[in-house]
Amino acid sequence: MRHLAASFVLLVPSILFSGCVASVSGCGVTDSNTYTLYRSSLVDGSNRIHIASFDTKEGDRYNEENCRLAAELFQQQPGVRTRFYCEKGRYRK
Repeated sequence: MRHLAASFVLLVPSILFSGCVASVSGCGVTDSNTYTLYRSSLVDGSNRIHIASFDTKEGDRYNEENCRLAAELFQQQPGVRTRFYCEKGRYRK
């Protein structure tokens, strides 16, 4: 489990950084290629909290896989009581 946590710590910043670079550079990223990672709230189960957006120029499948992987890694951490999940599209309240 310790190895998983270490991998997660290294993986998420690189995923988030690559998404930020794509967003800033405006390199052909469209909303249809974007996936957003959310988590549920401990206080209100219907409230969702934005964690990250995956919008690299590599496209839909790449962004979806990275979002799903991040959600799984967050969910597997010891003591997690919230639900992590991905939705297609940009962040929405």
